Amino acid sequence: MSNITLDDLILAYENGIFPMSEDRDDPELFWVEPTMRGILPLDTFHVPRRLVRTVKSDRFKVLINSNFSDCIEACSTPMSGRNTTWINREIIDLYTQLNKTGRAHSVECWRWGKLVGGLYGVSIGAAFFGESMFSLERDASKVALVHLVARLKVGGYTLLDTQFVTDHLKQFGAIEIPKAEYKTELARAIKSKADFYKLPVPATGSEILQSITQTS
Repeated sequence: MSNITLDDLILAYENGIFPMSEDRDDPELFWVEPTMRGILPLDTFHVPRRLVRTVKSDRFKVLINSNFSDCIEACSTPMSGRNTTWINREIIDLYTQLNKTGRAHSVECWRWGKLVGGLYGVSIGAAFFGESMFSLERDASKVALVHLVARLKVGGYTLLDTQFVTDHLKQFGAIEIPKAEYKTELARAIKSKADFYKLPVPATGSEILQSITQTS
């Protein structure tokens, strides 16, 4: 077990570093600072056509921070397509505490009263650091991401850090940039102000898509 404090965690993010574990059941943490950093440029965020229809349908009720602990627990749980995760108990405890301070947020997709998808991340200044997502129903995590991006754009955020780039994120326009370039963007973002709650909750899918296009 490490002795990482919330202040340590925030300082690490402000310097482009984040913690991970080798495995969900591994009690140890290590610090990561990728040479090439994944980001999702907010101005060029792309919503695939089929997903536009899903977002507009309001199949899911999308809430913010209504159950952060269950959301991060679901992100840590192995499921179809992933046999294990890098989110161990200490990460769950740290970020749950960080949520209580207003620095970590969850975007949750609910259906018939059940949490079926979502994501969580850390907010500092005008930077949002996406951590993980999960989906128990088709497109649930993707809808959460679209809602997140609308919220960030309306709230005046300038940086959405994805840590790494996956095929899943490429469809939305995620790119890699060198560490030095990332740190320049990061330094600018954390010194700026943004409002995670400027976009009302809940918002309809049509409102979300309109928010993305109007602020592009």
